[in-house]
Amino acid sequence: MKTKINVIILAAGMGKRLGPLTKDIPKGMVKLFGKSLLEMQIDIFKKCGIDDISIVRGYLAEKINFPSITYFKNENFSTTAGNESVYCAKQKLNDTIICYADLIFDISIIKKMIDFNGDVGIAVKSDWESRYVERTLHPISEADNVLFDESGKIIEIRKNIQKPNANIGEFLGIVRLSSKCSSLFLKRFSELKESHVGTFHGSSSLKQSILPDMIQELIDLGTNVKPIMVSGKWVEIDTPEDLDIARKVFANIDH
Repeated sequence: MKTKINVIILAAGMGKRLGPLTKDIPKGMVKLFGKSLLEMQIDIFKKCGIDDISIVRGYLAEKINFPSITYFKNENFSTTAGNESVYCAKQKLNDTIICYADLIFDISIIKKMIDFNGDVGIAVKSDWESRYVERTLHPISEADNVLFDESGKIIEIRKNIQKPNANIGEFLGIVRLSSKCSSLFLKRFSELKESHVGTFHGSSSLKQSILPDMIQELIDLGTNVKPIMVSGKWVEIDTPEDLDIARKVFANIDH
């Protein structure tokens, strides 16, 4: 069944940690099981009835070229990060799923994102710590953590939250924004671009800020950001080691 939800995939980054694998191609074009990460994502979104797909390109932009996709370019990809890439695709922000390009995931996760009914929903895993055992090149301190209060409401999102006996999950890099909150995201980010100086939440500057920083900003503004708790398979591809992990995790999936 077709849906009116659209998708923005953030694919502007350089993927330096993948070393020679991204010397001649963007991170999203790295292949796994004979398909690029972006191709696998596009296939899943289309299977879920989403045809309106946009990709924000940057590094080696010309290497990302799929049919029936809308493209935007973050010209300042080398000095900015995720929120600036979202802003580059501002005309597409509506009832929208925003997704990092360096992810491989089960279709079940996207189905849960589509079924979400609220202002802002973010994909979260509760059983997240064990997956860092094999990730020797990506320390657990770099995880984008989500802190819940006793009622399950998200009160904080940032890297390396360490609070004894707290209810903490991991943000998976996939966000669902309602049209109302897309407008709020753009309004607030535009205001910040005009006036903000210095650090911004967990990042060194607004230019270098990532999605969790703007999610925290929305929380601080009183937005009810809800967790979309997922149990499906998911791997972030940040290093060659992560590719090996993904090959194991998704070995028995029909590709």
